[in-house]
Amino acid sequence: MTTAPTIGVLALQGDVREHVRALRESGARPVAVRRPAELEAVDALVIPGGESTTMWKLADAFDLLEPLRLRVKSGMPAYGSCAGMIMLADRIEGGTDDQQTLGGIDMVVRRNAFGRQVDSFESTLDFAGRGAMRAVFIRAPWVESVGSGVEVLGLAEPGDRIVAVRQGPLLATSFHPELTGDTRVHSYFVEMVREH
Repeated sequence: MTTAPTIGVLALQGDVREHVRALRESGARPVAVRRPAELEAVDALVIPGGESTTMWKLADAFDLLEPLRLRVKSGMPAYGSCAGMIMLADRIEGGTDDQQTLGGIDMVVRRNAFGRQVDSFESTLDFAGRGAMRAVFIRAPWVESVGSGVEVLGLAEPGDRIVAVRQGPLLATSFHPELTGDTRVHSYFVEMVREH
């Protein structure tokens, strides 16, 4: 793909504007996605942070849950940050009994693993061998375990907490790169979409 890929940002909740800005700066053509027809028109999708139980309920209310699952299952590239990471997980810990995800990444994610909102913090980590970057964690999850097909792209202190992963065309971070002005994560995702 030589032209700017059209990348949707799921616009039900979360840092939609910030992801749109980071995608635009990374060479993509971002659009908001709230309806199934809008989802059909994109090459890839970003699922922003927010509250994961609210996000799946809103996706269901907007008739997006099944179309999202089908697009992810059919190989559409997707990137989830924070709650978006939870949405892309095959399994979650600490969720509600009826909580649903889109799935796609063979991992177990623990919701609110780093603590409550007051425990939010910033840290420095290496993402995908691209050097040190500031990472913002807001009531963030972490990855408890991954399957053999999942590549670990980032760890947080104390050094063993998995906070960034990739499986095929799917990318997930437990932190919020859209809040820092550093577009390396979004640029990495745009490269993934172009190569897909």
